[in-house]
Amino acid sequence: MWFSFWKPRDRFSLDELRYLTDQLVKVQIVNEVNKDFVIEALRSIAELITYGDQHDSTFFEFFMEKQVMGEFVRILKVSRTVSVSLQLLQTISIMIQNLKNEHAIYYMFSNEHMNYLITYSFDFQNEELLSYYISFLRAISGKLDRNTISLLVKTHNDEVVSFPLYVEAIHFAFHEESMVRTAIRALTLNVYHVGDESVNRYVTSAPHADYFSNLVTFFRKQCINLNALVSDTMKNLGAESTETTTLISAAVDEIEDSLYYFSDVISAGIPDVGRLITDNILQLLIFPLLLPSLTRKAVEGVQIGAAISLYLVCCILRIVKIKDLANTIAAALFCPLDAVVPKFGSKPNGYTPLCAFEHESEPPDSNNLTKADAGILRVDVTNLSSSPKIHSADVPRENDCCDFHLSLREALISYITSGDDVQVAGSLSVLATLLQTKELDESMLDSLGILPQRKQHKKLLLQALVGEGSGEEQLFSSESGSSRDGVEFGSELDSCLQKLKEQYGVVCSFLEVRASPRVHRFQVLDALVSLFCRSNISAETLWDGGWLLRQLLPYSQAEFNSHHLKLLNDSYKNCASALLKETRGIWPDLLITILSDEWKRCKRAIEASSPRKEPKCILLSSPKFSSEDGITSDSSFVAGERMCELVKVFVLQHQLQIFSVGRSLPEKPPIDPPADIFENSRAQSAGVDSSGPKLGTELRLVDAVPCRIAFERGKERHFCFLAISLGASGWVVLAEELPLKEPYGVVRMVAPLAGTDPKVDDKHSRWMHLRIRPSTFPFVEPARYGAYGKAKTKALVDGRWTLAFRDEESCNSALSMILEEISLQSNEVERRLKPLLDLETIVESSNSSLGPPKATSSYSTFSNSL
Repeated sequence: MWFSFWKPRDRFSLDELRYLTDQLVKVQIVNEVNKDFVIEALRSIAELITYGDQHDSTFFEFFMEKQVMGEFVRILKVSRTVSVSLQLLQTISIMIQNLKNEHAIYYMFSNEHMNYLITYSFDFQNEELLSYYISFLRAISGKLDRNTISLLVKTHNDEVVSFPLYVEAIHFAFHEESMVRTAIRALTLNVYHVGDESVNRYVTSAPHADYFSNLVTFFRKQCINLNALVSDTMKNLGAESTETTTLISAAVDEIEDSLYYFSDVISAGIPDVGRLITDNILQLLIFPLLLPSLTRKAVEGVQIGAAISLYLVCCILRIVKIKDLANTIAAALFCPLDAVVPKFGSKPNGYTPLCAFEHESEPPDSNNLTKADAGILRVDVTNLSSSPKIHSADVPRENDCCDFHLSLREALISYITSGDDVQVAGSLSVLATLLQTKELDESMLDSLGILPQRKQHKKLLLQALVGEGSGEEQLFSSESGSSRDGVEFGSELDSCLQKLKEQYGVVCSFLEVRASPRVHRFQVLDALVSLFCRSNISAETLWDGGWLLRQLLPYSQAEFNSHHLKLLNDSYKNCASALLKETRGIWPDLLITILSDEWKRCKRAIEASSPRKEPKCILLSSPKFSSEDGITSDSSFVAGERMCELVKVFVLQHQLQIFSVGRSLPEKPPIDPPADIFENSRAQSAGVDSSGPKLGTELRLVDAVPCRIAFERGKERHFCFLAISLGASGWVVLAEELPLKEPYGVVRMVAPLAGTDPKVDDKHSRWMHLRIRPSTFPFVEPARYGAYGKAKTKALVDGRWTLAFRDEESCNSALSMILEEISLQSNEVERRLKPLLDLETIVESSNSSLGPPKATSSYSTFSNSL
């Protein structure tokens, strides 16, 4: 037998297929002796059938005639080795994937052979066997359509009663291996997208519908695991940041993959599936886990933090596009936390009755005050002809707010006004996501106070055009809000609140809902203004707030009252004062360049059609220099990082000033051009042009001071020291004197002038110490420094020069030269920045360069003065 098997034959011939089949039929048991032959025969048959499908139909006709599929099943039954099972699954998978002939596929799926293999009791302790089995199932699902799926199900009275492929597959839906889970998800999507109504009823009926609740339960565990990972990272800040960031990033990717799977399942168009997923997300995730996490007070039984909760709410709204789900989540934001927590098993630790808030002294006519639930924000509506005066001091702080009686919408606002950087970023991201969720009804956005002005006026204009008096009245009245004095909110919100009460037992606070959307709108505006005045929030997060403000108030001072403008002006002045100090700091030579670049970036960020950052950025913060990187607090890199942050904040504050007077943002900041002539300067005397001194070039050693320095131990060298400034640039130069060409020298060392911090040694009056910072840093050239990784940290250490002069007088002369040139450099930078730093010229320059303000019916109704 063995001799005949290996004798030469035409490999791709019907005779070869006939021979292999005959030999396979003769096999009565598969053991260690003949397993290699059986494995080779199975592999060769798959190869021949695939070849025949493309070249010769008689191959598959022979395959059907000899009922080779039955032989495959028989071989599996008599096999005692795992390797044969592996090859059999691989053989059938290859055949299914490569067969193009529909008749061939129908035959493969008929006669119950496929269902027998699907339900066969394989030993899945063998990971390789499990992998082949999952690939086998996925290959089958790839050939499903309305015709083939009927061959794999059993029916009774036109109803599916058995579907082994689906049932066996979802047993592995939550396997520990992500590749297995991914394959099963692909398989189920293939089933759902077939569109067979009887199959759809089968997968949404008990007990198979439990798969969808199990999906959400598994997703909930992923969320809790992510929270634990982030919490551990915060507790162990000294750990390797790259490794922890990678772990968090991988966990985030898995969570978003799960949500995209939910979205894909819903897109299959099975009505009951969308309802099942919505109900399970709400009852297993949103109500018991995410919403209770929005409070700063400890809640017993809640296993997730506020940052993770904010991130997840954003992801769910962005990815799982179900209108009912989006509207229910938005409506739930009007509910107080204590309406959610008792319904879903969690209890507040230290639960107390309704808290009383302390306020500033109220205006004399307190009867004209409308308060939004427990006084979170006080809105003065005494004179409705002007914008409401909202007192930011009334926003509850972390220590004096009773979160359990505030609505969740107010909790989001409180994060903006008094939360930390992550909480602010998360809250802004939630509001931005709600604003951009197309599934949300505009009346819902209006009630939340985040309906953009352009959409408000479009809605009112349409109402006026169709003859609805209220729309026309509001459009041309002194209020731009959706409603004036009455309790008037959208029917969508009304129905969602009713559903929350009837279906989930969650009752909304009437005080919160009855407030006009206009009141809610100004609560959001007031919170944003307060945010821009905070000094403990990162510039990137403040830019996110700028984008949200731009969406709500496109180019108008009308919505800003005098209190807002005063806060913004004071904040701007403080920021401008801090920026002015940077002209005499370590990096003045890069200040204008960075400011110009950040101006463009900030403008693009604010005017973008969508937020520039994904929700995952809430959890994945940008790397900062730390002592572990060898960077000390007095390092030039720390100063550069601080300066860049300050520039970003200043740019935003400046653009807000332009924005608050209703002007478009210019493409470039108002910075004076560099001076053309620097007469009687050392740079001119030394013959240095605008590009600066270059190594190996000659220059005149006017005012140069002889010195000695050792760059290596025991190797002292003699140079001439010179400090040179040219406009906003400056250098310290060590030149080697040319004896035959006095007073010229060759440049041997060049370093930036700024940041040198010259100091005469306390014990040696002839020695002077200089700090030598790099000519640039990672924020300007990220490609050069990568992601500030460990491999790059040596490049981030400041250098030190110790210069020895002939006498104390020479040392003092060199010190005076450096200080004089540093002052000239700083003065030039300050001169160029003067138009930008002068707050009083902002409106004037805006008016002169941009022309008269654009008057519109929507904004001219509010009159405020600077």
